[in-house]
Amino acid sequence: KGLGTPMGSILVGETEFIRLARRARKRLGGGMRQAGVMASMGMHALSNHVDRLADDHARAKRLAMELQNAGFWLPRGGKVDTNVVFFALPENCKLKKEELPPLLYEKYGVKIAGGYSSGGRLFRLVTHMDVDDDGISATIEGITSLCA
Repeated sequence: KGLGTPMGSILVGETEFIRLARRARKRLGGGMRQAGVMASMGMHALSNHVDRLADDHARAKRLAMELQNAGFWLPRGGKVDTNVVFFALPENCKLKKEELPPLLYEKYGVKIAGGYSSGGRLFRLVTHMDVDDDGISATIEGITSLCA
């Protein structure tokens, strides 16, 4: 989705690899409709949007750094390699973990997912082509102010 395709993932590979992947998908009960339309959208994304992934990765690193600097816990010491950032609320946060997603959306228009890891401690943030620098700033401001 970081490339702007309507599907969550697209598998790309040599003919034999794709043949085996299709076979595995069928064995697991998977089927696809309109695969050609989705493939064309994936091809467009691969041809036009790959270079901008670096922007998403830079924004994710900014999110991680700002959250870590504000006292939030991040796995791997805050190291982020892609457009996905996981974080946990600091112990002194005035919110319960269940309260953050609805409040963040209601007050800042930012959608986040929670419930990751055992105990559901982690939240997940994903940057993509529809999130710009202002969106990153709003996310940081929202999360840090709601937990202050």
